[in-house]
Amino acid sequence: MSQPTGQTIPQETEQIDWSKLPKDVFGFMEARTASNSAAFLIPTLKEMRAANPNLKMLDVGAGAGSMTAEFAQIIAPGGHVTGVDVNPVALSRAGEVAKIRGVNNIGFQTADGYKLPFEDDTFDVVHCHQVLCHNKNPWEILAEMLRVTKPGGVCAAREGDLDTEIMWPPLPGMLKFHHDLEVKLIVGRGGCATAGRQLLSWALRTGAKRSQIKTSYSTWSYTEPEDRKLWASGMVGVALGAAVREKNIAAGITVEDMDEMRASWLEWVDRDDAVLAQLIGEVIIQKS
Repeated sequence: MSQPTGQTIPQETEQIDWSKLPKDVFGFMEARTASNSAAFLIPTLKEMRAANPNLKMLDVGAGAGSMTAEFAQIIAPGGHVTGVDVNPVALSRAGEVAKIRGVNNIGFQTADGYKLPFEDDTFDVVHCHQVLCHNKNPWEILAEMLRVTKPGGVCAAREGDLDTEIMWPPLPGMLKFHHDLEVKLIVGRGGCATAGRQLLSWALRTGAKRSQIKTSYSTWSYTEPEDRKLWASGMVGVALGAAVREKNIAAGITVEDMDEMRASWLEWVDRDDAVLAQLIGEVIIQKS
């Protein structure tokens, strides 16, 4: 689904200012951790740490930094993680998250994923999560991530496949939100609604050989009451919030549409039979 930050986007695209978002939105963003959103990478990360306790890792599209902070904890005390994002306001929050969690082997800086400000072969591990699906020519970002990865290191990505999203009950406002807001806005700005299934092909377009790439799939699932509440608060607070209201209208979403979508989310979150899930694609590229 669409993410307002934690993504790398062309500089000409206007970014959402996190300072204008409601406080409960941060909970929605910061619920993402390495454990629940990068489980496919953690075994490799731990194996690499055992062989080299001084790992250097780059997290591209770090956003609020909750995943970045856990990565830093995993490779501590000798390893170090750098988180980058195009949104400096998001990175300000990421610094606060790291401080709250007592993480010291971490740093953040503003950077564009299409042109990372690092020398070739700098990092042992380079990672992105839900970044490529929001960008034009996403394989160019993957290639740039591989450029700064050391030989023998790994480059990892995890991307949602929006067209696989399922929901129940099929409330009209929820269906409208998915088709007329999520998909239309992502595709309209050059992103991709089928990123999960295309991730392997994008990895191959970087020049990596198939034998260098490991693939896997996992899911997002929001069915338990607290999970539904967390997800719905993010959708209502971010995608339908005041900070993006004018942008939605400019994109052709009417006020009446947004009101219907918001009402459906609020109805959905309180239903015992509510279900929402999506398939997620994952790749780990070993750099030769």
